[in-house]
Amino acid sequence: MKKIKLLALFLLLTHLIQAQKSNSFDLTFNHAALSVKDVNISAAFYKDVLNLKEITNRTKMEGIRWFSLGDNKELHLVSTVKENVTINKAVHLALTTSNFDDFIITLDKFKIMYSDWPGTAHKINIRADGIKQVYFQDPDGYWIEVNSVAQK
Repeated sequence: MKKIKLLALFLLLTHLIQAQKSNSFDLTFNHAALSVKDVNISAAFYKDVLNLKEITNRTKMEGIRWFSLGDNKELHLVSTVKENVTINKAVHLALTTSNFDDFIITLDKFKIMYSDWPGTAHKINIRADGIKQVYFQDPDGYWIEVNSVAQK
């Protein structure tokens, strides 16, 4: 009787382990999509200000443009949905650069207002670990953080 109970317990545990394995996922980040009013104005911003490389829009749909974020990650700009989007600073796209100071010069060149996290204009936020950050908005009001994490 003891052997039967142990065998039943073993079979139950084996089934539970198999069920956990079949329900596990290996998810990785693929892309972010932003709803934009004018895809061409937004595309110019991401291309000219952030220097992102435009890639092929594999949907072939009008009003959608894709950009590379590196490492096979993408940003999709979508102007086909017309509902309003509510945006706040806590929801933001964060990018890093090894040339933070040069990036600030670029923001100034394009007359893009940036701030620290609390919102002080033209102020660079410095985290407790020494990482520099600035926050600014794209033409549709989406918040973007650029930081110096990649800087050596």
